[in-house]
Amino acid sequence: MSKQAESLGDILMNSFLRLFSVAVSLPTLCLAVNAVVPSLSHAQSPTQTVFSDVQPNYWAQPFIQRLAQRNIVAGYPDGTFRPEQAVQRDELAAIIRKAFDQSPVRQIESGSAFKDVSEGYWAERPIESAYQQGFMSVYPNGNFRPNQPVTKVEAITALNRGLDLTSDTPVGASSTTQPTTQQRARRRPVFVPIAITSLMQPLLIPRVEAATTSTTEQAAQPDRPPLTSTIVNDYYTDASSIPQNSIPDVAAATKQNIVVNYPNPKVLNPTEPANRAEIAALIHQTLVSQGRIEPLAEDSPATQYIVRTSGDNQNTQ
Repeated sequence: MSKQAESLGDILMNSFLRLFSVAVSLPTLCLAVNAVVPSLSHAQSPTQTVFSDVQPNYWAQPFIQRLAQRNIVAGYPDGTFRPEQAVQRDELAAIIRKAFDQSPVRQIESGSAFKDVSEGYWAERPIESAYQQGFMSVYPNGNFRPNQPVTKVEAITALNRGLDLTSDTPVGASSTTQPTTQQRARRRPVFVPIAITSLMQPLLIPRVEAATTSTTEQAAQPDRPPLTSTIVNDYYTDASSIPQNSIPDVAAATKQNIVVNYPNPKVLNPTEPANRAEIAALIHQTLVSQGRIEPLAEDSPATQYIVRTSGDNQNTQ
């Protein structure tokens, strides 16, 4: 009887040890799996700050590294940043969401607000945030075009509109080729009784005459280019390529030293697709203008590509 009890005790002890071993090994196994499998977010790793294809002497290296340290931009699982790769609209929305936290200026209904952005799409929330905060807009047909490359001037315009950089700059007219923004409210006509109108005639006539005289005097004066046009013409040799409705946006960004042009600061290339390095430089300088990031050291080679409204730029040929 004692042998049977001893045997039963051994069986129970062995069973307990096996259960204890499994309980201990499960957390260990989970930790091992987490260490081996990288976290994925649209094929990017958010923890990397040094990239194999961004050498220390690369022109945009300080812009990229600073944003990567703040988890505003990220590299790919293979250790690259791919600085020359064009940025799409969904990617720009994702970067904007990480870099800026603006109050919404418009609301959208629950669910996706765009015909071509399905629910569950990786950039659905960043796109909706960029739209609600005024950075980016929907096209007339209700599409966002998430995979469309972003041009240099479109990126500048998005930053300008979302951050209201043109608060002291005239706003250009909207264009049908660009994403639509909020429509202006129409004023209702005011009807005045004829009797009151006849009593107001002595007051209205002098005002009309004064307005006519003022218009005549303005017509006699030579046409002067708007201040915004003067700024872009002074700083960019390809200013004529800037879309008319984006001139105020480019002028405002230029005044705040946001624009970065490589290899020649005088050449904007406004309608060319912006690559990841250029977008990183624009975002960095925008944060500098807001006082959220310290400017680059004056002896940094990258500063020569920043368009400055005070002092001369290098590489002005």
